[in-house]
Amino acid sequence: MLRTSSYTIYVDLPKDEEQMLLVHSYTGAYDKVSRRVATYLRSLEVKNPPKPLYGDWSPEPSIEGEIIAPSQASIELLQKRGYLTDKTVLEEQEFFVQMATKLHNLASRLMPSYIFMPTYSCNLRCSYCFQDHMRTNPAFKHLLKTMQPEIVDRIFAAMPQIEAGHGVKKEMDLPRNITFFGGEPLLAESRPIVEYIVNKALSLGKANFSAVTNGTELEAYQDLLGQGKISNLQITIDGPPKEHDKRRIYADGSGSFEKIARNLTMALDLGVEISVRMNIDRNNIHQLPELADEIINRDWNNYQNFYAYTAPITTSELNDKTSIRTTFNSWELDNALDEMREQYPSMQVIARPDDGLMARVRQIFNFKVNPLPNFKASFCSAHNKMYVLDAFGDIYACWEKTGDKKIRIGHITEDSQVILNEKLNQTWRNRTVVTNPVCRKCRYAFYCGGGCAAIAMSNKGKFHTNYCDGFGNRFRASAAQAYQDYVNKIEIPVRPEKVCIG
Repeated sequence: MLRTSSYTIYVDLPKDEEQMLLVHSYTGAYDKVSRRVATYLRSLEVKNPPKPLYGDWSPEPSIEGEIIAPSQASIELLQKRGYLTDKTVLEEQEFFVQMATKLHNLASRLMPSYIFMPTYSCNLRCSYCFQDHMRTNPAFKHLLKTMQPEIVDRIFAAMPQIEAGHGVKKEMDLPRNITFFGGEPLLAESRPIVEYIVNKALSLGKANFSAVTNGTELEAYQDLLGQGKISNLQITIDGPPKEHDKRRIYADGSGSFEKIARNLTMALDLGVEISVRMNIDRNNIHQLPELADEIINRDWNNYQNFYAYTAPITTSELNDKTSIRTTFNSWELDNALDEMREQYPSMQVIARPDDGLMARVRQIFNFKVNPLPNFKASFCSAHNKMYVLDAFGDIYACWEKTGDKKIRIGHITEDSQVILNEKLNQTWRNRTVVTNPVCRKCRYAFYCGGGCAAIAMSNKGKFHTNYCDGFGNRFRASAAQAYQDYVNKIEIPVRPEKVCIG
């Protein structure tokens, strides 16, 4: 007996009452079908989709219309594409588990990504910062030191051991990807150690460098910026000058916009790829049109190496200054930005959270790109190959969970041996859509990856709790818009989707 696959996604096409899209979660199939065919498939669903443990849920549309079986040829095609299956629910779920496990193992057998934290110190005091306690609570004062050269040497000497654990051999001659993070990694006082790290990496082989920085002291790094050096920066701007200067402030309460803006232009002129992140909540979203005008007036949008995107501010158990009542999830923010784009055309220079998702679906329609390489068995690199290294030689899996030895996954000894806390390390590295009983049944799992573990823990205190973030709505809306743009031959620049940083 055939039944509808548990991993079939139904996408309504706006203003189209006759047709809709089908998407299959693990075959990667995308097909336009009549609503009669979709209704037939819905009628063969054997159980309701699972509900999440946490986060906004997006139920599938209900069955509408008379149920009429399609032709035998259509049924065979639906089976070939994955929408119909002769597997039982449990057999199909086991197949999904096997596929997810293989995807996760493949992602783990890659060159690790290294996050260097030169210091936990920062010159700004942003109220929503998940690390704010480190600068304001005297109990954490001991963390506010700068990494020393001997720690850097220790880390680089340990890298071959780390890489061997991921199947990477020296003769492969792969570049190392190094990101500077903090605290504020590019403080002027940290310039000597950052330069030491860059030179050390290049003396040992090929390397790519990026940084997540507030941009306030970037002028101290001018000769370290550009191709072959620090070539990619994420800089946060939280609104036009007046609004930004209320939110991203120095310890004395003064604002930082103008200094950041000057440094941003300088870096763009040097050819650095700049991603401007805007952390958005209900208090500053209405300032975005003015910020869009600011971007245009400063001509940033005309640089090929400039990109501006939005991300919702989330709550954290470490920061009680952010109320959940002021926050958006990503779906809510997408919708709010859609409305603002209609009223303010200049808002097109600022990307929504799901513009990257929509661009990837566009590639599938336009260029017949294989969707499987974009499947995610886990949410981010914290669950397979990211190593966050601080000034003490401690190793963490996630950059939002650092500074506490109780949650480190390991450390590097004075003789450069990597000592891992295998229990904690495997907890982080093995969080996939398989380890969550809800995710392993979810039709969106390979597109979502289970959501952010750090946010899930902050809200529910459970590491394997999924954080859905309105993903069902987000995916269906992105797929529908991407298809309409494809049909209408509307060109959308393909930008890489940005990582999530608090």
